[in-house]
Amino acid sequence: MKRRHIEVWDNCLEVIKDNVHSQSYKTWFEPIKPLKIENNVLTIQVPSQFFYEWLEEHYINLLKKTIKKELGTEGRLEYSIIMDNYDASSPFSINFPASNKKATKNPLVSMPLDLNRGTSKDIPNPFIIPGLKKIKVESQLVESYSFDNFVEGDCNRLARSAGYAVAENPGKTAFNPLLIYSATGLGKTHLAHAIGLQVKNNFPEKTVLYVQTEQFMNQYIESVRNNNQNDFVHFYQMIDVLIIDDVQFLAGKEKTQDIFFHIFNHLHQNSKQLIITSDKPPVELKGMEPRLLSRFKWGLSADLQVPDTETRVAILKRKLYADGIEIPQDVIEYLAYSITTNVREMEGALISLVAQSSLNKKAITIDLARQMIDKFVKNTTREISIDYIQKVVCDFFGMPIDQINTKTRKREIVQARQLAMYFSKKHTKSSLATIGLHCGNKDHATVLHACKTVTNLIETDKQFRGFVNEIDKKIQH
Repeated sequence: MKRRHIEVWDNCLEVIKDNVHSQSYKTWFEPIKPLKIENNVLTIQVPSQFFYEWLEEHYINLLKKTIKKELGTEGRLEYSIIMDNYDASSPFSINFPASNKKATKNPLVSMPLDLNRGTSKDIPNPFIIPGLKKIKVESQLVESYSFDNFVEGDCNRLARSAGYAVAENPGKTAFNPLLIYSATGLGKTHLAHAIGLQVKNNFPEKTVLYVQTEQFMNQYIESVRNNNQNDFVHFYQMIDVLIIDDVQFLAGKEKTQDIFFHIFNHLHQNSKQLIITSDKPPVELKGMEPRLLSRFKWGLSADLQVPDTETRVAILKRKLYADGIEIPQDVIEYLAYSITTNVREMEGALISLVAQSSLNKKAITIDLARQMIDKFVKNTTREISIDYIQKVVCDFFGMPIDQINTKTRKREIVQARQLAMYFSKKHTKSSLATIGLHCGNKDHATVLHACKTVTNLIETDKQFRGFVNEIDKKIQH
């Protein structure tokens, strides 16, 4: 025969099951264990502080009704909360007739942070065994990665605009989740931090958390090891703006994906904002559960493209201005034209150049930049770009770079354009159509004609051949 406390709780669960979503029932009620009944007081055991707080916040009225139905109007409920290294027998009491009365606080236990109210109490850190150490919920945002320091260009305008809209109204726009994707080093992490920082400025009461996917996985593994997965899940379900960086690392991690799926669902259903970064668009992510990929597509997927020359120059100038450093314009342009596919590497080259100048007490010149770039790009497998070739050709003939892309038929400009096309075909892997697009928006037939013209002149004009050899050396220098 069932003991009375089990029977009473089973009857309560029958009513609860009909009044909550199946996933909510599985998450919040199945883990509860009835312990005893004494004097119309049912004591139930819940896994954690978070659990208690969540039941209080979201299901108190339902629990009241079911307890009164089973135990009468004098029925009450007490919680026994499992806390590692603490006495689990000390209950939190709730007196139902006093409808607004909160639980009596156990002096041994620190109450969790109620993130919905924006209080500043301590909250268990998923890394740490509950009860041993408590820390504040830190956003983990980097202050320097703000919108003010994020240079806007055609390459990132959509993602930046969407990010700013999210920061102004988190969880309330159509951009939820906001998935930002690009190759490495193009500013995904910077933009994600910028959104988080702007949310904190606009809504100080909201809890914002930036976490790398690898960090998230380690926390989950640690929670499994310590048998406190519920604390882990509840921690993340209470965040207002969750930023997950490099989500592609979840590939193949089925159990972690499952946990993240439930966290994602809960946050999205409660109008909390999710910001996700990836090195690929959702359709190209391998090893991900289809149900998770489909949710990534619910909001907006915005990519960051390789910045054009003007944007790269602007990024370098912004970096120099922030650091209070001045270097010649031609050196800035040289760096921008030399490293084209990775903003992080370009900024790294700038830092190396400034450091070399300072340590060796040398002035920052184009020659010093060339020496440094030669060493730097060997480690970064530099590829000569069409932009860089255009820069070298225009510098050789002493003309502004924008002249090469005009429609003018002046002989010297046409010849410079043809040389740029010729060297682009020789030194890059770009198609003829791509080269034409970069050189005055010409078609592939024009590029092919330019290459034949240059080849013929090399064979017939000694002076022109000398020009070509000299430019070629500069390009490969």
